[in-house]
Amino acid sequence: MVLKILMLLVFFGVMIGIGLYCRKHATDVNGFVLGGRSVGPWLTAFAYGTSYFSAVIFVGYAGQFGWKYGIASTWIGIGNAVIGSLLAWVVLGRRTRIMTQHLNSATMPEFFGKRFDSKALKITASIIVFIFLIPYTASLYNGLSRLFGMAFNIDYTYCIIIMAILTGIYVIAGGYMATAINDFIQGMIMLVGIVVVILAVINNNGGFLNAIDGLARISDETASTTPGIFASFFGPDPINLLGVVILTSLGTWGLPQMAQKFYAIKSEHDIKKGTIISTLFAVIVSGGCYFLGGFGRLYSDSIDIEANGFDSVIPTMLSSLSPFLIGLVVILVLSASMSTLSSLVIASSSTMTIDFLKDNFIKNMTDKKQVLVIRALIVVFIAISVVLAIIQYKSNVTFIAQLMGISWGALAGSFLAPFLYGLYWRKTTKAGCFACFAFGSILMIANIFFRPSFPLLLQSPINSGALAMLAGFVIVPLVSLFTKKPEKKLVEDAFSCYEQTATVKKKTSLGEE
Repeated sequence: MVLKILMLLVFFGVMIGIGLYCRKHATDVNGFVLGGRSVGPWLTAFAYGTSYFSAVIFVGYAGQFGWKYGIASTWIGIGNAVIGSLLAWVVLGRRTRIMTQHLNSATMPEFFGKRFDSKALKITASIIVFIFLIPYTASLYNGLSRLFGMAFNIDYTYCIIIMAILTGIYVIAGGYMATAINDFIQGMIMLVGIVVVILAVINNNGGFLNAIDGLARISDETASTTPGIFASFFGPDPINLLGVVILTSLGTWGLPQMAQKFYAIKSEHDIKKGTIISTLFAVIVSGGCYFLGGFGRLYSDSIDIEANGFDSVIPTMLSSLSPFLIGLVVILVLSASMSTLSSLVIASSSTMTIDFLKDNFIKNMTDKKQVLVIRALIVVFIAISVVLAIIQYKSNVTFIAQLMGISWGALAGSFLAPFLYGLYWRKTTKAGCFACFAFGSILMIANIFFRPSFPLLLQSPINSGALAMLAGFVIVPLVSLFTKKPEKKLVEDAFSCYEQTATVKKKTSLGEE
């Protein structure tokens, strides 16, 4: 116990120290929210990866989908690496950085407002962001409660309050730069931790071959009657597995806190390097989490899914590890959750300040006042999410994966297609964006309150979220073709950033013959 507490104290001390050190970078809105648009590839790539993967992944998703699909759940991690990281950087990274700087936008709602010259679009987007980031944040605390309960026997309420206060301190003090540096340190902990934990769990089950053999001998007729299905290539339910891959991989393209990472990157070279780093990070962390979860059924004698839910799978698997490894796991998940929490609160508070309060409710808002309001809203946002997390835990409303599914589905379903088309397609209209906002948000709200009335396949928030994202690719162009076209000057101005001449060295481009 002393060892685990010391590890935590050192971890917290470093995080807060970095927050205080980075105060000089957080004196204006550009510095506080985007780090002055001068963040290098390693910090950006790790900030992207650690914001992507949290306790929701490690405890919630890895446990639930590892139990449902066996070793085939590793496909989710592969999808996260290829679609959620590699393709996201290739398709969105460069264009997002160029156009958002050209439009002088610091948030996703501000991008919509300036790209389509619509204050209503900006305000609507900011409301969606603030509402649907809260359940996602609550799910982060829930995952930690399981591990802290296992390692320290600490009441859940104290656990989330401590985490919230410490995260708030370094985010409020140092802004995005403190978050990025801490994300890098937390990311290194995650990389080392997941590899060590996988090796330890497999070793406890007699090595890789014995673990696979044991998994192949497990049968569950409620899932499938096929022998060895949990050790098979695609598992017992490939269709629903595909839905999870789509939601958790493609969903990142439309999440405000993820897209915002591209706003801050420094240069063209950094984007290329960041693409590689981010992809490798996702392969190890996400692939490792789902691979680990795939062996959950080896512990079925100690797990009661009906009584304790899927969130108990990973903690049960880890409970037999040494005190040092349990301490490492706690710091691993704490790192993942605090990095994601810091990213969420910056995205939400900056959105509410810049896109909702500024000019609409508070006139002549100076740069200094904006930073002050953002800091105050960080406190408010964290407080709301803490209260929601405690209420959710006490009433046992839903599992971690369902909370995350609702949040991701609504945000990505609303923003993914409008954001992508806004970067690439000149004919995108604000009516097309509004239609997609409405469909994604209403579908996920309906899924919360009228779930039994949905078709069986769409009763899962995950599948509904995947549908919302894919539908957006049809809704935006369809509505845009039949609604008022955007002003030519507005479009030409937005896309002119891609036509500007830039002088580069020969090692970057050979030029025309």
